[in-house]
Amino acid sequence: MTEQSQSPHDLTDAVAPGLLRRLGAIFYDTLLLTALVFVATAAVTLPFGNPTGDWLLIFQIFLFEIIPLVFFCWFWIRGGQTLGMRAWRLKLVSMEGLPVDWKQALKRHFAAILSLLVFGFGFIWVVFDSDNMAWHDRLSGTRLILTKS
Repeated sequence: MTEQSQSPHDLTDAVAPGLLRRLGAIFYDTLLLTALVFVATAAVTLPFGNPTGDWLLIFQIFLFEIIPLVFFCWFWIRGGQTLGMRAWRLKLVSMEGLPVDWKQALKRHFAAILSLLVFGFGFIWVVFDSDNMAWHDRLSGTRLILTKS
């Protein structure tokens, strides 16, 4: 059975998380991403030395865009939860309550970067939104819901 063939979540009673719960999950995931970046840095620099020139830019893109992109998208597609989201009882679903696909996960990732680049206002928007949705929720056609456990 594929992830997409699962039955949708019933969103009639779904509760959208507030800003503090989202920030808690972001904090946890940032710790995990930092560890991944350290491991990736060591895996490249120990055998090959520090990258220079064009390789430095490629390495920085790998560390700060490719690793987070794969981390988040893989977790979102494989069950709707990163480890931080699991700890804070958050789950990512489509607006219809279905599991997220690659297209939605990629849209969400890049929209979250946009939300962050405007001084985090796209995240803070949750406080003002009637549905507790951030910009990247709306732009990607996804939403966070609270899980029971």
